[in-house]
Order: sequence, then C-alpha cells, then structure tokens
Amino acid sequence: MRVLITRPEREATALATALIERGHVPVIAPLFRLEILRPPPPFAQALASCQAVLLTSANGARALAEASEQRGKPILAVGDTTASTAEGLGFAAVISAAGDGAALAEQVRRRLDPKKGSLVHVSGVEVALDLSDTLAPDGFEVHRFMLYDAREESALPESARAAVAARALDVATFFSPRAAATFARLVGDAGLASALRDVTAIAISPAALEPLAALPFKATVAAARPTRQAVLDEIDRLAEAGVQVAPIMGAQTMSDTPSPASTPSPTREVSPPPASPTQVTVRRGLGVFGAFITGIVAAVIVLAGAMISLPFWPEEIRAMWRGQGVVTAPTPAIDLQAVRADAAAVANTAVEAARRDLMARIDDLEKRLRATSAAVAERPAPAPDPAIAELRGKITALESRAAAAAAPAPPAATSTAPAPATAAPPAATGGDTEKDLAALRLEIATLRAALQTLDQAMVGQKDETTRQREQAKTLAEAIEKARTEASAVGAGEKKALGAARASAVVGVAARLSSAIESGLPFSQELGLLAPLSQGDAKLGEITAALQPYAQAGVASRATLAAGFPAVAKAALADDLADDSFGERVLGKIKSIVSLRRVGADVPGDAVDAKLARAEAALEGGDVAKAVDLVKSLPPQTAKATSAWLARAEAHLAAKRAVDQLATYAVTLLGAAR
Repeated sequence: MRVLITRPEREATALATALIERGHVPVIAPLFRLEILRPPPPFAQALASCQAVLLTSANGARALAEASEQRGKPILAVGDTTASTAEGLGFAAVISAAGDGAALAEQVRRRLDPKKGSLVHVSGVEVALDLSDTLAPDGFEVHRFMLYDAREESALPESARAAVAARALDVATFFSPRAAATFARLVGDAGLASALRDVTAIAISPAALEPLAALPFKATVAAARPTRQAVLDEIDRLAEAGVQVAPIMGAQTMSDTPSPASTPSPTREVSPPPASPTQVTVRRGLGVFGAFITGIVAAVIVLAGAMISLPFWPEEIRAMWRGQGVVTAPTPAIDLQAVRADAAAVANTAVEAARRDLMARIDDLEKRLRATSAAVAERPAPAPDPAIAELRGKITALESRAAAAAAPAPPAATSTAPAPATAAPPAATGGDTEKDLAALRLEIATLRAALQTLDQAMVGQKDETTRQREQAKTLAEAIEKARTEASAVGAGEKKALGAARASAVVGVAARLSSAIESGLPFSQELGLLAPLSQGDAKLGEITAALQPYAQAGVASRATLAAGFPAVAKAALADDLADDSFGERVLGKIKSIVSLRRVGADVPGDAVDAKLARAEAALEGGDVAKAVDLVKSLPPQTAKATSAWLARAEAHLAAKRAVDQLATYAVTLLGAAR
C-alpha cells in the first residue's frame, strides 16, 4: 500500500520505518513544524517539587529533555510510543498507559496519591484533553507547562501534492482531529479534493475522522484503539483482501500532534453499522510484492542457466565459482532495500534479454517478408513467349498447307496431243502427297502437345505466384500479431519494474532523511541508489549532490542548535570590539561572559537582535532562516560564524537533495501506476 503520513517529521520518519518493514511504501508529508519553547521561570521549581510528570505525546518527552537535565522523576506516558521516546532520552522510571488521555488519567488515579505532591503536565500549546480539569475532582493538583508548539504549514507539502495529483496513494493516515482539519483545508486550497476518490482515510479515532467528512474518500476507517500500532494493523488489514467499513466507537484522541480544541471533545455516539456493511475492495495490481517475487523468479532462472552452463566455463571461472582461492568477505546483514534493488536489476536484465530475443525474431521475419515481397514484385507478368508464338504460326501454316493439299485438283482440258515425256506419272504424284500430309499431321500433333505443356507450365507459374503472395500476407499478419503481443508484455513488465524501482527510491529517501536528521554518515544508504540510477539522469544528479557529504555525514539540526550559543557569544564580542584598547578589552570580556537578548520577537537589525531571531529559528527547526540571518551580520563577525555557517549550509544542501529525491520518487510512483 502507498501510505501518506501527515505527522511531524520525527514521528513521520519512525512511522515510515515501520511501514517499510511491513512491505508498504510511505510518502512523508508533515503538516506541522515542531517548535520547542523556552520553559517559563516557575517550571524548574514545579518540576523539582512534583511527585510525577505526565506526558501526552512524544514531543512532550523531547521538550522535557530540552528543558531540564533531570531524569529521575517518575514519568507517566499516554502510550507506548511516548514511553519509548522518554526512555530513549534517558528517563529512568517510565510507565505507559497504553491508551489515550482517559487511560492516562485512570493510571494516575490508580498509582498516585494526591497527598504526596503535585503533578507536572508537559504539553503543547494546544491539547485534546486538559488533565488539570480531569484530575481536579480527585484532588490532584496538575500544573500544565506548554513547552512546544506544532505550527501548521501554510500550504500542502510538495510530496503530498504530487502524490495526490498523480493519484499514487492508497491510504492517508491521520493521528489527530487537528491534522485531519489541516489536511482538509490545504487539499481544498490546492484544488485536489477530487483526486482522493481512490484513497482510504485511516484515523487514530472517530473524532479524527470528523473533519474529513466533506472530502470524497473511497472509505474512512477509525482504528480500534487510539494507538499507532492499531493504525498499522488497519493498514495491514486493508492491504490483505479489503476491509469492512463501519463506524468504530472510540474515545478522544491523544497523539503526538495536538488538536485545536483546548477542552476535551465529548464522546460521540456513532450510529450502528448497516445490516450489510459496504465491502471496500482494494484494487490489487502486480504491486511491490509481486514485482519483488518476479525479480526473485528471474534471478532463479538466471542462476539455473549459470549452473547448466558451468561445465563450459573456463577453469579459472569454475575455480572461483567453487570458492577455490577466493577470499570471501563476511556476509553483510540482509538489507531489504538492497535486495529489492538487486531483484529489480536482475528482473530488468532478464526482461531486456527476452525483449532483445523477441525483437531479433521479429526483425528476421520482417526481412523474410521483404525478400518475398520484393521477389514477387520484381517478377513481371508472364509475357507471350516468342517460341510459343512461332509454334502457333508454324501450326497455322501447316494446317493451311494440309488443307490446300487435301483439296481436289481442277479437271484437266481435253487434248489429243500426247503428254510430254517429262511429266510424272499420276500414281507417283498421289503417293507423295499422302506422305506429305502424314508428316504434316505428325508435326502438328507434336507441336500441339508442346503448346499444351507450355500452357500448363504457365498456369502452374500463376498458381505459385498466388500462393507466394498468400504466404507473404500470412507472414505479415503473424509479424503484426507478434509485435502487438510483445508490446503488451513489455508494457506490463515495464510498469511492474517501474513500481518496484519507485518503491525502492522511496525507501532510500526515508533512510537518507533519517541519517541526516541524526547527523550520521550515509554512504551505505547512498550506495543503494547506484543500481537504481543507471540510465536515470535525475537520480544521478541527486546522487552526485549528496556524494560529498556521504562519508562523514552532515551536522544535525540539534547539533547546530546546541553549538549556536557559543557562536553567538563570539560573534557579539567581535562586533563590539574595534581598534581602540578599551573596546578590545571589552570584546575579550564579552567573549568570556556576555549578556544578549533571546527570543523570536526581538526587533531591530542590531547583531544581538539578529542572533536572537536566528537562535529562535533554529529551535523551531528553520535552519535556512537562521543561516540567512547569520549571513546578514557585519563582516567583523565572519571569523566567529564561518565554521558554523559551513556546517549549516552542508546540512541544508543535503536536506534539499533528499527532499528532491522524495519528490522524484513520488513522481515515479505516479508514473508507474
């Protein structure tokens, strides 16, 4: 299934990894941009005196880790994802409610005593359930601190816009009512609502489906439980054979992306499903799995051919095949994306070989057809044979002579004169005439027989010409039929290989994005693009753009943000120092201890104002804005900021290349579909 993920970037990357492991194709399109807020002054005292901390999202765990280095307080998390995030950040005592906000409140009532101290609720600016109001009747004092904010995107992300416009999606996921409402608004603004008719919407709860009512989804499904695992199970169920769509009763949403309401949404009574629920049939083509199996079958065929031809190989090659004299490297761990890429390459090679063989056969048939047609065209229509005309003339002349000879002689005149002495006797003259007639008749019969034989030969030649023309016509029809079948088979195979290749590119893009966000080298991930970029100029261009950073990686956004205060201090000191002795002394002091303004709302074009806004942009995830602000500082600050700027620009360049790769992968998916 091709699945659209609308969660913030960190949560989207984790969900994409889970989807890839299950054989699905993720399309990451965050609708929110996370911004960590500075904790208010009372936070430190409230955290020190509370008996436990309540976390209703994984972002809350990250914000808590940013706000305080204390890791010993007990943590009560809303679900398993939030709990695992908190444990990964170093919090020691973490308990998961494995549910929603109501489950977390019940866990508090069961495990904690209101007499032992207050509670701290770390949340975003907007929440679906206010635990202060929920737990107040039970005597609990809950202090809520808003330590992060999920800012909505002003336009539909390019990856989502391209995927929806190309109708390359099967499923869209939503983890909060706010995410669903934002998606509905942005899709409407982009004019792409009609392109959702083949997409199934899967939400974490019925409340998250309500904002999607006006969109023409093929089906809408609510997860059985408000957890990420339940959403993944619904996607798997939809991919298997189809899904029975019916409203699912559920509680309020509590997820990593907050909803806009500041008060809890009441439980909604959903009408029972109809007697005969609608059967949603998932259109199943060859798909990623089918393409993968096709590649494996092709690989087996190639391997079998290699085994059959092994006795004919050179001795050195056979020795290498048996492993004699070859140093084998340790077997690396199986990489799903590499296997898919190799399978696609093997399948592509087999298909190309079969296509070349078929085209060679068609070319041979065409040559035979052209030769036959040329021979028939060059053969002139049978012209009258001069020998036959001569024979016919002779026969006519002989027949005329025979007729003249057979005619009776005219009566002779009566004469009393004696006959000349030289005249032939009458008997002798009559005998010679009979002989001549017999000879003429024999010659005529012979000539007639020869003429009949020639006529039969001419008729046979005409029949042979007709037969050859019919054979040429049949051969032309067979060639056209073979060409049509070859085109149909080639198109289907090309479509399947295109889908498999696009899926592999999507997976590589997700891994590269995760490596860049973690600040790790990504040469291994980039190497997966090598078999996919053959013959593709766009992939080759993206690979070349990422190659300079692959070996060592680039600095993550968190690393850039952590090192910025020292850079800002040094830049501020360099700006204050001039050539006078007093200013140089002041600059040295400022490089050791300095006071500067902070926050995104610091006005003015002074160095400290720009540094404050740049630091706020970094904390909000906007590295590009921070780089622009640092570049606009006076020249005397260049020495302090040059190293940081180089790392930040490398991060941006790698991020842009990966974003281009993800967008191009979505375009490939749409073209394959």
